[in-house]
Parts: sequence; C-alpha cells; structure tokens
Amino acid sequence: MTYDLYIGDRTFSSWSLRGWLMMEKFNVAYRTHLVGLYAGTMGDELSHIAPAKLVPAMKTPDGTIVGESVAMAETLAEAHPNAGMWPSDSAARATARWLCAEMASGFGALRGDCAMQLQHVNVDYQPSDAVRADISRLETLWAHASEFRTDGPWLFGAYSLADAFYAPVCARIIGYDLPVNKAAQAYCMTTITDPAFKAWRAEGLKVIYDPFPYDMGVPITDWPA
Repeated sequence: MTYDLYIGDRTFSSWSLRGWLMMEKFNVAYRTHLVGLYAGTMGDELSHIAPAKLVPAMKTPDGTIVGESVAMAETLAEAHPNAGMWPSDSAARATARWLCAEMASGFGALRGDCAMQLQHVNVDYQPSDAVRADISRLETLWAHASEFRTDGPWLFGAYSLADAFYAPVCARIIGYDLPVNKAAQAYCMTTITDPAFKAWRAEGLKVIYDPFPYDMGVPITDWPA
C-alpha cells in the first residue's frame, strides 16, 4: 500500500515540503518523484497524472489522483485513522483544521515577499507592514492552538497535520530572520531542528543553483540548524 508523491525542488518548494511531511512524519509508505519545478519540466513530468498540475500531488495505492495539500491531508487522515494525523480532542481537531485552511488561503504577503529558501539566513531583511501583519496573525493563531496543547512541543502538543502545514512558515521566519515573539521563535526552532525537516533540507542542499533564485541583496549567514 504505497503512495506516489510528486514534489518540486526541496530548497524552495514550500507546498512540496508540506506534502512530504504528511507522509514522512506519520509513517505512510510512499515513493517520491521529483519534478522540475525550477527546470521548467514540471508540466511534462506531471502530464500522466493530469488534471493535477501543481506540486505536491499524490497517487493513492488504488490509483486515485489527488492534488492540493488540504485535499491530500484529509485523504490521508481518512485512509489512516490510527496514525494520529489530527488531534484526538474534537475541539483541538476542529481548530487544527481551521489553522490548516487559513494557512492554505492566507498569509499572502509573507508568502509573496519571503519565498521559502532553506540555504541561508538573510540578515537585516526589512519586512513590509503587510508581512508584519501576517506575522502578528501567526502569533495569534499559534497562541490559540496552545490553549489545546497536551504534552509535547508542537502546536497541539503531539505532531499533527497543522505542524506540517506551518513548517514552511517557520522556515521563512528563520530564513529571513523575521521578528517574532519568544513562543513563536521556540516553535520555529523546534520545527527546523526536527530530524525529518533536517533530512529534507539536506537533500535539497545537494542541488547547486547558480544564480541563486532568491537573492535579496542583503548580507547572509549560516542556517542555524
């Protein structure tokens, strides 16, 4: 019972990271197919799973094609009810679904201005007011999630799909040295020091990009984990 998971370049593809974590963190059997998001070959390489046209996308063991991360998350949770993908408490579970949906549809300034890159930290990057507003919203949502937290360092205590959805946000906060409160900073560090995240980043760093797609014109320093 193995899924086929289609992803883009690991250093940059935030949505691919979400899709991969959904499977990797919950021990779902999968095969990874890397398509050329930055090489310009993605369309051809996804043509056999049309109408899916973006990454991540997956093919279930029975051959069903599923695109879009929210649909992938619900499909996996339904197929693997004992994997603990959502919090067990009903209120926490509803809240986790809310946070995932807002992540998928919101935070346009943060996503637009601060493209995910896992290579280095941009120093002295000055976020816009719109990005700062997105950060404030993140802090509000993460604090709200903590009201339902059981034992554990993740949004709801144990790792859930909500943490998979917010992992690329944590990478943006770290990669652009964005100003967040202590609780948010601690959560971001928990995310980027997690073994699964580190394994994903290490694979991405095997690819050299020249020129680097997201040169922000500011000094850079080493990634902290």
